[in-house]
Amino acid sequence: MDENVLLKIGYGFYIVGSKYGERINGQIANTVFQITAEPPRMSVCISRENLTYKYISKSKVFSVSILSISTDMKLIGKFGFRSGRDIDKFEDTKYNIGITGAPIIREDTVGYLEIEVEKNMDIGSHTLFVGKIVASENLNDGEPMTYAYYHIVKNGKTPKNAPTYIKRK
Repeated sequence: MDENVLLKIGYGFYIVGSKYGERINGQIANTVFQITAEPPRMSVCISRENLTYKYISKSKVFSVSILSISTDMKLIGKFGFRSGRDIDKFEDTKYNIGITGAPIIREDTVGYLEIEVEKNMDIGSHTLFVGKIVASENLNDGEPMTYAYYHIVKNGKTPKNAPTYIKRK
């Protein structure tokens, strides 16, 4: 099987945030997608090893900040390759708390969604969370980053906990 064909599937590039009590956390995700129009529902797939998984599981809410192509690699590195168990990812990052209590990134973001989880599905190493959109806003007319843009133009890498990680041979 040629797993590299999976690299041809189109994805966006986002920071998914959530809360647990008074604490907040977020991570880079590319497996965010709309699953219904009426009512509008979204889904995200999160590794069970990630702190964001714990926060979404406990709070039943998450935010999706849609990153622009101008997003600095330092921001991507902080949210994609560092753990909230080790650092405060929101230190020195512009954000606000949405109506669900989940954090929304305000820098390099073209828009955001807030979702209340209705269902989740255990899929082994990851969990698929499905929920209804309870708030959203377009922040600017910038171009959203795609996963392909992140890899091709920004020369970005994929961490091992990502649903789309392919072990290089």
